[in-house]
Amino acid sequence: MVEKQKIQGLVEEFIKGTGLFLVAVKVSSANRITILADKNEGITIDECAAIHRQVENSLDRDKDDFELQVSSPGLDLPFVVIEQYFKNDGKKVEVVDNEGSKYAGNLKNVTEGGFELETEFKVLSFNFDQIKSTRVILTIK
Repeated sequence: MVEKQKIQGLVEEFIKGTGLFLVAVKVSSANRITILADKNEGITIDECAAIHRQVENSLDRDKDDFELQVSSPGLDLPFVVIEQYFKNDGKKVEVVDNEGSKYAGNLKNVTEGGFELETEFKVLSFNFDQIKSTRVILTIK
């Protein structure tokens, strides 16, 4: 079975200094490897393909049979890494705190420790350890 940490290391080394960031690596018991990566301007298909090639060329198919998929995390998934907060600063998001309360507003002033949420009535401050999930609210224009 392919080790998740090995894949993470391969991807992190490959994308270092490119503006890309690793969101998640998943390896199923059937050796289905899913890599989610992104960057502030949005990851391109060519960048996904380059990560795919790098990982595939670094693994031995004779030793481990695997399926590999590289993509962006998508707008419907909750944020996993702090870079997603920075990327979406200024956008409308839904935040669920650890008590289960939901808030909607514009993501503002993201720092290493937390962020502000500008709601219709007031500005709320959150530390990351207070958050259960955050996701972008899709709006149709």
